[in-house]
Amino acid sequence: MGFSLQVSVPAITVFLQGLLSFLSPCVLPLLPLYIGYLSGGTGVRQEDGRICYERSKVMVHTMFFLVGVSFAFFLMGLGASVIGMFFRNWQVWFARIGGVMVVLFGCYQLGLFGTSEVLGSEHRLPLELGQLAMSPVTALVMGFTFSFAWTPCVGPALTSVLIMAASAGTRMTGFLLIGVYTLGFVLPFLAVGLFTTTILELFRKHRNMVQYTVKIGGILMIIMGLMMLTGRISAVTGEPETVAQTESEQNSLPSAIGFALKDQYGLTHALSDYKGKTIFLNFWATWCPPCRAEMPDIQKLYEAYDTEGDNALIVLGVAGPEIGQEGTEEEITAFLEEQGYTYPVLMDTSGELFQAYGVSALPTTYMIDRDGNIFGYVSGMLSMDMMENIIEQTMTGVRKQ
Repeated sequence: MGFSLQVSVPAITVFLQGLLSFLSPCVLPLLPLYIGYLSGGTGVRQEDGRICYERSKVMVHTMFFLVGVSFAFFLMGLGASVIGMFFRNWQVWFARIGGVMVVLFGCYQLGLFGTSEVLGSEHRLPLELGQLAMSPVTALVMGFTFSFAWTPCVGPALTSVLIMAASAGTRMTGFLLIGVYTLGFVLPFLAVGLFTTTILELFRKHRNMVQYTVKIGGILMIIMGLMMLTGRISAVTGEPETVAQTESEQNSLPSAIGFALKDQYGLTHALSDYKGKTIFLNFWATWCPPCRAEMPDIQKLYEAYDTEGDNALIVLGVAGPEIGQEGTEEEITAFLEEQGYTYPVLMDTSGELFQAYGVSALPTTYMIDRDGNIFGYVSGMLSMDMMENIIEQTMTGVRKQ
């Protein structure tokens, strides 16, 4: 029943984070060491000083190494997705808090906070690779343990993507984010496995580029964090995908619970009065900071949309006088007048409407379609873009996945 608010980022951005993680100073300089392990000791130094490896053995071991890396990343993604599903009712706030964390990681990677003992040191499982004969199984274990290295380069980037995966609207979107990041990270390893000597020589000549890739990665993190924080976010594919509802899905929408309540002006509003019109029903309280923060945008909606015609939108607020910390009906009215809010606010003096709609967090917004059915709801503060997004979904009868 909740809307998917597209709390994710374009795939290309996440892919670049994976690629930049590979090009970081805690991965790129170690490539000759890891290739030496993966070659199983087949490296032969040529007359020109270059080391040549047995390509088939390096390639097989690299493939198993990448399976280990991918498995570890997806395990972490699964954990992040489970956390995100647990906080699904607070998805908007979860995304915004995550956005702040991603911005902070980006600032750290840019060097604005100095160095950290936690993020600045590498933590891996105690595995002495030199004592193990290289085999596909050893390569797989090596990739798995390498993935849990906590370094100043890979750690912030991977953690940022995990936060975004946890904030994604669906579990599939979260897994897709992890998959895109993993693809960006492992493809260069695959290239090294295919063209070992040539690629290593190329990286040796351009090893100074890592100082720039770290900064670029930090900038990308800040951009992604700001997108999460502001709600100005597109779908993981780069364009929002719409999925039409089947007739059975449309018929299964629950009917909105009827009401007939007076607003701050003493006018009565009944659900039956608005048959054939889309309703934006916002539950709020004067003591609720997120509620107060989104009210200017709700007022703009009220002024921008017509109340008649095919695209009619009825904007209604719902307040609960003397319920919990809320003031009296007169105090709520005075607050609305003082702030210049003129859209109708229904006075639910008994709290029955709050209870009937199962409101457990404020603000909560319900969208009711033209047929009087609940099309969806969102718990948490909405930006103007999000408001217009859920209105469009309700008016067209199409949910964005």
